[in-house]
Amino acid sequence: MSGATLFDSHLHLTDGRLAGDLDAVLAAARDAGVREMVTVGTSPDDAEAACELASSLEDVWATAGLHPHEAREFGPDVRARLEGLAGRGEVVAIGETGLDYHYDNSPRAAQRRAFEAQVALAESADLPVVVHSRDADEDTASVIQTAGSGVRGVLHCFTGGDGLLDAALEADWHVSFSGIATFGSWDGAARVARVPSDRLLIETDSPYLAPVPERGHRNEPAFLVHTCRAVAEQRHEEPDEVAAHARAAARRFYGLDAAEG
Repeated sequence: MSGATLFDSHLHLTDGRLAGDLDAVLAAARDAGVREMVTVGTSPDDAEAACELASSLEDVWATAGLHPHEAREFGPDVRARLEGLAGRGEVVAIGETGLDYHYDNSPRAAQRRAFEAQVALAESADLPVVVHSRDADEDTASVIQTAGSGVRGVLHCFTGGDGLLDAALEADWHVSFSGIATFGSWDGAARVARVPSDRLLIETDSPYLAPVPERGHRNEPAFLVHTCRAVAEQRHEEPDEVAAHARAAARRFYGLDAAEG
């Protein structure tokens, strides 16, 4: 890649696996061209930490949400804390929320309630929503289809099927691809190619899901270059072209261009 600026649309800079050498991780990311990032909150406490980090770093923003793994904890107190966090200047989205039927760490009914409540919060706060969906295509598509027309969303780390992709694209949602798109087992190239350039995002989900050729290592935002190249190959485009489109789409999705204007 020839000096393109990359936007990591979803990562977890507050994760303990990055804490010991976060300055070095960020420096390596900048050197690799990854100069804009959104660090994602998975609980109110994590979102507060993400906000504090984002407030101290240029070109890093935060989200506030409750992950489906923790959905059993959703209630009036969590809702109130997320509502408060939604008003902070560093917060550019609600989430990550959604459904995870692979691990089922929280009951599915609780996941659905928390997901729908956070979609409603995103709409009322005029913020986009960041959605995790694993082995839950049908129910995720149902929430997308019944959401208000003013809801803007992204399916992060997309690994779903055509039905879920259809629901997202029909609702004008964004779709984000992670290092999974580099794996030998990946069978989603045709779906990567279907996403319009203005709704395509790329991410690391750092410190999870390190891409090839970094499998087995802690994932870092610097590794976004590998996902960008893989996505470009699957779309029959140049990596710099994907980087530019994905960055522009991320900035629009998170409202950053409007905020600067």
